[in-house]
Parts: sequence; C-alpha cells; structure tokens
Amino acid sequence: MPRPSRFRDVLRIGPVKVGTYFDRRGRDRHAAACTAPGCGFSADYPDRSAAELAARTHQCRP
Repeated sequence: MPRPSRFRDVLRIGPVKVGTYFDRRGRDRHAAACTAPGCGFSADYPDRSAAELAARTHQCRP
C-alpha cells in the first residue's frame, strides 16, 4: 500500500516548493522549502500568500 502524500496543492516557484498540509491540531498550514542542494531554507506560514511571497523573494546562498 503506498504511503499517502502529506502535502497537497504543491506549487513550484523556481527552486522553492510551496505546499499545504494539516498540522497536528487539524489546521491548514503552508510550507515553503528550497530544493537546491545545500540551501536549507524552509518555513511554515499560516496563509498561502505569505508562503508564495517567501518563495518568490527567496535567494539561494548555498
């Protein structure tokens, strides 16, 4: 049986992926994470627009 995907509505903006998930309290949360090797940027936000803004303004410095 395949493992269910935790993230839904995943969007890629440059090297950053933005996804929506439920936290432990059942609330919608939004995460932005850079997929570039050695970067390490990731953050959680309460609304989708903040996560997308962080993805659009992120500058990698690996």
